[in-house]
Order: sequence, then C-alpha cells, then structure tokens
Amino acid sequence: MKKILLFVALFIVPIVAYLFFASGVNSFIKLPVVTPNIPELPSSWTASSDDKVELKNKITILGFTGSDIPYIEGNITNLAHKIYDKNKDFVDFQVVLVAPLGTQEAVEKINRELSRNVDLYRWKYVYADPSEIRAYFNNLKLLEKLDDKAGTPNVFIIDKELNLRGRKGKNKKGEEEYREGYNTISAADLHNEMADDVKVILAEYRLALKKNNKAENITE
Repeated sequence: MKKILLFVALFIVPIVAYLFFASGVNSFIKLPVVTPNIPELPSSWTASSDDKVELKNKITILGFTGSDIPYIEGNITNLAHKIYDKNKDFVDFQVVLVAPLGTQEAVEKINRELSRNVDLYRWKYVYADPSEIRAYFNNLKLLEKLDDKAGTPNVFIIDKELNLRGRKGKNKKGEEEYREGYNTISAADLHNEMADDVKVILAEYRLALKKNNKAENITE
C-alpha cells in the first residue's frame, strides 16, 4: 500500500497538476481523436534525408506546404519557433512537412536560414507528386481541403497509433468544440491552442510511460 501511495505522490499527482495548469485553453481531459487510423506515409515518397520518415510510433506535427514555398516561409518560421523548438527534446516528437516534387531547392534554402536559430534534427520533409499528396490528404477525412498548390496553412497532430487528434465533442464545460488543424499563419493560434494541445498529448504519453515502467518494476 505504501508503494502505491508513493507512486501516486511521485508520478500521478505531478502529471495531473501539469495537465491542469497546461490546459488554460484546452478544455478536454484527453485530446480527442478526430480521424482514427490514418494511413502511414507511402514508402515511395522521397525523404529529405537518408532516414526513413514514418508516422507510426511518433507524435507528429504533420503539414502540407504546397508548391509556393517562399510564400509560406513565415508559416514555417512560426511553427518552428512556437511549437517545434519547445518540444523537440521529447524523444518521440517530430515535425513532418509534405511538399510537392520540384520544391526541394526552395525548401533547402528556407531550412538553411531556419537552422541558424533552431536545431532541426527532428524536422523532416517528404516529397511527392501533387496528385499523390491530394489522394493521401483525402484519406485524412477532414472538412478542410488542400488548395490549388496542394497545400494548407494548417498543421495536424498525429499520435503514435496513427490517430489524428484535435478537439471534438463536449469539453469539460459541456460546450461543443471541433478543431482538426492549427493555423500556422496565426502565431496566436499556435502559441495558445496548439501549444496547449501538444502539451496535453505529450503528457498523456509521459503518464503512460511512467505507468508501464511502474508495472514492469512491480512484476520484477
């Protein structure tokens, strides 16, 4: 009994407190699933590095740049500073941006500028034909559609089990909420709503990890 009380005091209470104080905007106890079981990224898509880029077993911020890379430079900078840089030390966290083939040079130019201030070791790009990008995006089953350049200013939270997370259903106040993506044009949207939702999902996995470690120790 003492071991259980000690476990609660050392692990559960801090996580609950973290979720409480982190959720000034998010009114859900757990970040809801908007679309379950989205597809893995096609293995035929070209990655910006030699590493294979996958969503499974990662907490991913997934974005679709479109073909006009210079136009979205501010969006990418907002995402890098407001979300990525603050969470990149979480071991299973990553940002994956899907870009049309032919934009590699423009992407690399922005990356060189961005890397002067941000360590991009968990920031990845994959490239594909615009028609393939549209087909993949349609499988996310969202209200939003890609624009004529195969992009969107919104980014999406994907959990380790390939569920797209957001806000759906009634929150703790009994109010209906729906949010499937987060607008990278708006620094406020990223700093408030998205930053809060990312904290919640990371806390979920931290708590699950602590529970698993505790169960293994008890078994041993």
